Amino acid sequence: MSRSVPVGLGERAYEVVVGDGLLDAAGRLVAPFLKRGRTAVVSDETVWRLHGERLTAALEAAGVRALPVIVPPGEQTKSFEGLADVCDRLLALELDRGDIVTAFGGGVVGDLAGFAAAIYKRGIDFVQIPTTLLAQVDSSVGGKTAIDTPRGKNLIGAFHQPKLVLADLSVLSTLPDREMRAGYAEIIKYGLLGDRGFFEWLEANAAAVLAREPEALAHAVARSIEMKAEIVAEDEKEQGRRALLNLGHTFGHALESETGYGDALLHGEAVGAGMALAFRFSAGQGLVSGQDAVRATRAIAASGLPTTLQDVAGHPFDAGRLVAHMGQDKKAEGGRLTFILARALGEAFVAKDVDAGAVRDFLVAEGARP
Repeated sequence: MSRSVPVGLGERAYEVVVGDGLLDAAGRLVAPFLKRGRTAVVSDETVWRLHGERLTAALEAAGVRALPVIVPPGEQTKSFEGLADVCDRLLALELDRGDIVTAFGGGVVGDLAGFAAAIYKRGIDFVQIPTTLLAQVDSSVGGKTAIDTPRGKNLIGAFHQPKLVLADLSVLSTLPDREMRAGYAEIIKYGLLGDRGFFEWLEANAAAVLAREPEALAHAVARSIEMKAEIVAEDEKEQGRRALLNLGHTFGHALESETGYGDALLHGEAVGAGMALAFRFSAGQGLVSGQDAVRATRAIAASGLPTTLQDVAGHPFDAGRLVAHMGQDKKAEGGRLTFILARALGEAFVAKDVDAGAVRDFLVAEGARP
């Protein structure tokens, strides 16, 4: 069984299909978007080794030729050098505007391949086949594509909506448990920012989702995608409500910058810690009850995600450096900090002009060096 979630963006509208075994139907589902019966498939070495043969067979069964463009795994690939390499290889394949790019991997591959598609010959179509939980519920939906720079994460990019997203739950069977927890951070985020009922369901069912129990996993993924699709349809370019999807990300991106975007701290782990910090900062500012902040932190911690600076082992943080990273955040305006804060469980809001000194004092109280 599969479920289709529409992303209503007028002429840029598309479907996100959620279900088991979708990879085996990829050829049939992707073929309608092709003019020459071929697609460049951007994937990383790990995903291609695990699932590349299965995707290639599915495409070929529908008369579609797969042209693999394989990149190294890891956040470091999402760079100017990585982007130049992918674009050069697409040019070598002589793709034209009638062809499409298929992003087959986690968030790194989706962001990189999507941005390459956005700028290749001034833009060609692409399809997302996300292979991590985090990518399925977050980065593959909504058209955000980007690369990182030494100055920050996702600072160079474009909005470029896919033509189709295939979220095959069966590929998650090969996902390491740590990556499942990282993806779960983006799932619980939806409950914390806008659906208290979903948050409470997750409090009771987190273990089942993380254990990949089919019914619980399908519900968690589909509900997350529904919420993101609704928000994206309302605010495609993040001029208003879509900014809520960055709950935990201002703190989280600063932590990622300090740890070097590597395996020391995965993106979802940073978001988990960032959400807990955002709720505790909100409580310190008198915006949300201390009880809700404690409950949010406990729910995040129960999934095995970090919730404090000390949980990021081996990385003592400097409060001033973290605040400086926050000043480079995409949401910052005129040098003033913007955060997604909370008034209650399931009720986040955009807080502009947050005092940097208050953030610095909070981080020191949380254990960062002054």
